[in-house]
Amino acid sequence: MKKLERKVALITGGNSGIGLATAKQFVAEGAYVYITGRRQVELDAAVEAIGKNVTAVQSDVSNLADLDRLFATIKQEQGHLDIIFANAGGGQIAPLGAITEEHFDKTFNINVKGLLFTVQKALPLLPEGASIVLNASTTSIKGTPAFSVYSATKAAVRSFARNWILDLKERKIRVNAISPGVVPTPGYNLMGLSEEQVQGFVASQADNIPLGRVGRPDEIAKAVVFLASDDSSFVNGIELFVDGGMAQI
Repeated sequence: MKKLERKVALITGGNSGIGLATAKQFVAEGAYVYITGRRQVELDAAVEAIGKNVTAVQSDVSNLADLDRLFATIKQEQGHLDIIFANAGGGQIAPLGAITEEHFDKTFNINVKGLLFTVQKALPLLPEGASIVLNASTTSIKGTPAFSVYSATKAAVRSFARNWILDLKERKIRVNAISPGVVPTPGYNLMGLSEEQVQGFVASQADNIPLGRVGRPDEIAKAVVFLASDDSSFVNGIELFVDGGMAQI
């Protein structure tokens, strides 16, 4: 039997990178998956790449009306939701001294506000024993130059997991955070760096990773499957680092 047989899952930001890789892995393990993203063209391409058992709903997690429409769709079509992978997020480079209010608001609105209300608005659809996986980052515990706002949002995400397991304990809903390390995805090109700078950053980081290389989206996806499935039935409130050992040294 597949690990996610007959499960209904939601992956926010499922149109590219880690979200798309996870959607493919969820479907391969037997789940029906809803994916979201802000750009319809990319969503259409993702649906084609996944191939089956997937519905795309165009929405912005920082827009609460979009979230309401998303969950109304899931309720009407499936009636419940077994798994949430709150994956949508992003950030841009901005050193202290150059941080603007717009930069701060945009980053927190997507990574913190959007994630919080994604989970909160999904609660009526979650049965007892559901699994929630939050996408954090190794920046939750490691300092990164010019990345303090993004890092602060990911520390907040990690904190949500610890607190929500208490809020949801009567419903036996598990909440865990996954913290990827350096995993090149299309999101890296949105950080405000040139393509050459992105490539240079990725190459330089391999020297800081005990395994000697950066990660792949499918490696993160397999770890999310573990946290979403009954294989992790006694795992609750953790931060699982999938980073080649980078955050441990």
